[in-house]
Amino acid sequence: MKTAIKLTASVFLVISLLLLLISGYYYYRLPDRFYVSQSNRLVLSSYSEISPQKSKNHKNTDLMLFGIVPIKSVKTQPLDSPLLYVGGEPFGIKIISEGVMVVDFLDENCPAKKCGLKCGDIILSVDDKNVSSNAEISQLIRNCNGQTIKLEIKRNGEEKTVNLTPEIIDGTYRAGIWVRDSSAGIGTVTFYCYDGIFGGLGHPVCDIDTGDIVPIKNGEASDVSIHDYQKSHNGDPGALLGGFTQKGALGEIYANEENGVFGVMNEIPTEKTPIPLGFKQEIVKGKAHIYTTLNGKTPEKYEICIEEIRLDGQNTKNMVIKITDKRLLSKTGGILQGMSGSPIIQNGKLIGAVTHVFVNDVTMGYGIFADEMYATAIENATDSHSDAAA
Repeated sequence: MKTAIKLTASVFLVISLLLLLISGYYYYRLPDRFYVSQSNRLVLSSYSEISPQKSKNHKNTDLMLFGIVPIKSVKTQPLDSPLLYVGGEPFGIKIISEGVMVVDFLDENCPAKKCGLKCGDIILSVDDKNVSSNAEISQLIRNCNGQTIKLEIKRNGEEKTVNLTPEIIDGTYRAGIWVRDSSAGIGTVTFYCYDGIFGGLGHPVCDIDTGDIVPIKNGEASDVSIHDYQKSHNGDPGALLGGFTQKGALGEIYANEENGVFGVMNEIPTEKTPIPLGFKQEIVKGKAHIYTTLNGKTPEKYEICIEEIRLDGQNTKNMVIKITDKRLLSKTGGILQGMSGSPIIQNGKLIGAVTHVFVNDVTMGYGIFADEMYATAIENATDSHSDAAA
């Protein structure tokens, strides 16, 4: 009898420890926030072993393993589940940055380096005069006659002041810095919604030299056309090849964020049928589709497989996807640079967008959750309208 009791206790202890380990795994695996529809009910499609239950204060949701072992309490943030128009069209991105970004130095002993400037710093003003172009800052430095000038800069989101004393370089007063005031490129529209609001790219526009997100002062979504592509090979991802057309601006870009670029289009392409937004917790591994454009301006539908879902992943690396469509593989070899933003559809819902290609296996890449992109689009649209009203 004693042996049986000890054995039962040992088994109970092992099971308890195992459940605690699993609970701890999910504690770090699952995010602290989920978007939910107005019904406010959270369902984790890929985790049938986890039971969401309303917490006692009714503000959060408790996640329970097998309905008995607590994992964590998460915030459930209501978000309208709108009907969105699926993108897939290429668009041109033109961004004028806030201030000018320091991207390089002439040498280690130049005035800019001596005063403490760093690559990635955003110069906002020179002696209280706002600057927004390379030409403006160059002229102000040349005209200072060697006197110390005050630079207002932004570094890692914080504003500070540095004092710069220009020196004569090549016959004129210079700071010895290379700066950039704008960026341009091609991406793919992910979705359109009410009032022409759109989201695209799925990741931020970053400076090619510093890797920092380009701070936007104003931007333009422009008309482009894809005329060719370079095929992807393992170790050497290809790219869409296209150019800006004579049509010019399609709309405004008002935000360049961690999870994409967002703005307002003058009009939504015709002959589109809206579909519901899918929440991250609704996504399951398996078959899905993307819409992307390889020629001209018309997107086509291709099959993919969602290999992995990372609810706790980085903003632009929430899913691992694999191209399975033989037509697309024969044409491109896999994912191309420029496909970023291509919408991902599963079970009739917009669930995400393509963001990156794996260099060593170009048939695979990352995707971002669509609900995060949509929430950012609406939040920035509200902020933009508030600024305009002020």
